[in-house]
Amino acid sequence: MSGIDYLDRLLDRVVVEWKALGEVLVRTKGTKITAGQMKELHKDGAPVKIFAGGRTVAFVDFEDIPAKDVNREPSIIVKSRGIIEFEYYDKPFSHKNEMWSYYANSAAINIKYVYHFLKLNEPHFRKIGSKMQMPQIATPDTDKFAIPIPCPDTPQESLAIQAEIVRILDAFTELTAELTAELTARKKQYNYYRDHLLRFEDGEVEWKTLGEVTKSIASGCNKIRSSEGAVPVYGSTGPIGFTNDAAYSGDVILVARVGANAGLVNAVTGKFDVSDNTLVFSLTDDWNIRFAFHQLTHMNLNQYAVGGGQPLVTGGLLKSLKVPFPKLREQERIAGILDKFDALTNSLSEGLPREIAQRQQQYAYYRDRLLSFPKAEEMAD
Repeated sequence: MSGIDYLDRLLDRVVVEWKALGEVLVRTKGTKITAGQMKELHKDGAPVKIFAGGRTVAFVDFEDIPAKDVNREPSIIVKSRGIIEFEYYDKPFSHKNEMWSYYANSAAINIKYVYHFLKLNEPHFRKIGSKMQMPQIATPDTDKFAIPIPCPDTPQESLAIQAEIVRILDAFTELTAELTAELTARKKQYNYYRDHLLRFEDGEVEWKTLGEVTKSIASGCNKIRSSEGAVPVYGSTGPIGFTNDAAYSGDVILVARVGANAGLVNAVTGKFDVSDNTLVFSLTDDWNIRFAFHQLTHMNLNQYAVGGGQPLVTGGLLKSLKVPFPKLREQERIAGILDKFDALTNSLSEGLPREIAQRQQQYAYYRDRLLSFPKAEEMAD
C-alpha cells in the first residue's frame, strides 16, 4: 500500500467536530521574569526551561521561580510577539508572562495533534499579528480558534486517529532534527579545518596585499535588471535579476559593498553582470578562486565596514589588507578539502541542507494532507 493510499484509508469518511481551542485545552500563565533575571539565573543543565520571545531561553532550578509558575504538563507554548509561532515542550517549564501556553486535561485530546494543527496555521496568526505596529496576538485569538476533533462520538477511535497523525508527522520532524544536529556538527568540523588550513606562521609562506593578488577591485555598475534575460545579475547576496548584456565573464569573487550584508563573499563564473552595491575582485592567475573564496570568507570582511546606519566596505581599504599566499598547488589542495565541507554544510543542491529541505517539504505535504479537514459549512455543501 502506498503512503497516499494509507492516508486515504486512515481518514476515509472520518467525521470531525470543530471546537474552540479554549474549550478543549487549558490555558496557563507564565512567570514574572526579566531578560536580565533570565541571564543571571541561567544554569546549564538546570531542570526548568524558561521561554522568552524568539529563541531566547534560560534553564533554572525549581526554587528560582514560584512553584505555581512551573508547568509540568506536555504543553503548547504560544510565542505571541515578534515572530509569532508555537512550540511544543514536555518537560518542566515556564515562560515570560506576556506569553501563554496550553495543556490538555482531557484524555480525549492528544496535545501533540493540536500542536501540529497550530503549526499548520501559523500564517493565520501572523496575519492577525501583522495589524499591530509590533506584531502580536492576544489570548482570544487562540482561545477562539477552531480545531478539528476527529470522530468526536467515539473517543477511542478519535485518539487512535490523532495518535497516528502525530506518529507520521513526528517521524519527519525527528528526522529533520537529527539532520540539523548532524549539520551543526559538520559546520563545527568545517570551521575547525578551515581555521587550521588557513592559518600560516610568519615566514611559512609569503604575505601579499589584496591589491597585489588581484588585477582589479571595483564596484559593479548594473542599475537596471528584469525578471528575464540571457545572463544573471548578481547583487550582494546572489542573483537578483537578469539582463541581456554581460559586463563580465570568467571567474571572479564578489564582495557585498554596502548594508547589512557588507563583506559577504561569493564566487561566480560564466557570463554575468554585477549591481553597483557589490565589489568585483578580478584575480591574478596565481590566486585560485576557490581558495580565495574560503580565505576571504574566513577573514570576516564585515569587520572592515565603516559607517553606522549603512555599513560600507571600500575597495581601497580591502586592497591594503595582507593575506598569506601559499603556492598555487597548495592553494588547490586546501580549496579541494574545504570545498567538500562547504558542499556538505552549505549547498542547497547537495549535502545536508538539501536533505533537510526535502524532509521539511515532506513534512509540510503530509501535514497538509492529514490536517486539512473540511469545515462544517463545506461538509454541508
